[in-house]
Amino acid sequence: MDQVLDLFHGVRLTPTQRRIAHSLVQHAASAAYLSAAEIAELAQVSQPSVTRFAIALGYDGYPALRRRLREITAAGHGRPAADVPVGNELQRAVRDEVENLHRLAEQLVDPDRVTAAGALLANSRPLPVLGLRAAAPLAAYFAYFAAKVHPDVRVLDTGGSLLADRLDQAQTAGATALLAIVLPRYPRESLDALREARLAGLSVVVITDSAVSPAAEYADIVLPAAVGAQLVFDLHTAPMTLAMVLLQAICDAAPSHTQRRLEEFEQSAARRQVFLN
Repeated sequence: MDQVLDLFHGVRLTPTQRRIAHSLVQHAASAAYLSAAEIAELAQVSQPSVTRFAIALGYDGYPALRRRLREITAAGHGRPAADVPVGNELQRAVRDEVENLHRLAEQLVDPDRVTAAGALLANSRPLPVLGLRAAAPLAAYFAYFAAKVHPDVRVLDTGGSLLADRLDQAQTAGATALLAIVLPRYPRESLDALREARLAGLSVVVITDSAVSPAAEYADIVLPAAVGAQLVFDLHTAPMTLAMVLLQAICDAAPSHTQRRLEEFEQSAARRQVFLN
C-alpha cells in the first residue's frame, strides 16, 4: 500500500482524483488487473476521469499506470521467504500494527506538518475536537489530556442536527481551528461537519488513515496514520499515537503556557488527593 501511496506523493489531486486514488489504495491487490471502466465503477466516477487521473500522475494514460501498479503488486508478492511474517493470525495482526508505527515514525522525519498543525490548534480558543463513531473514543482520549494544557477543549462526538449547532457555537465563541479524527468507514456526518467548518472559516486539521482519505478534501493539514485491518474490527494504534504526537506539538507551540497549566493541575490534583501517587 505504501508504494501505491508513493504514486500520489507531491501531486495535488482534485476531489474526483482523490476518490480514484483512495479506491486504488483500498483495492491495491486487484486494481492492477482492472480496466479503466472497472476502476471508474469502483470509484463511482467517469471513465475519462480515470484517464485524466493517470495523466495527472505523469503517465501517458491508464494502461501505463496499470503496468506500474502490476510492477508494484509483483514486487510485493516477490519478497524473500525470510521476510514473510510467521505465526498465527493474531500475531500477524499485531506485527502489522508494529509496521504501521514504523511507517508513522518515518513520516515524522520531517515534522513540519505536525508542528504547523500544533500551532494552529494551540491558538484556537475554544478548540473543537471532532470524532464520530469509531473515532469517538480517540477524540475523547486526545481531549482528556489536551484539557490539561488548553483552557477550552470541546469534544464533538455525536452526530445529528446538534452537531452543526455545537460547531457553530464553537466558532461563535472564537474557535479558529478544528481537529477532526476521521477513520474508516468515514461517517458521512463527519465529512459534512468538515465541509461546514471550512465554510465557517475554520482551519481544519485531520487525522485519518491515508493521504487520499475522503476527509483530506476538506483539510488544511492532513496527518495520515494507517489503520490495522487484519482483525474483525480495525486497530487504531497508529492514529492514537499520532494524536498524542500532535498534542506534544500543541504543548511545544506554547511552552510557558503549557508549563503553567500543568503546574496548576498538579497543585489542584494534590489538594483534592485525586491520585494515589
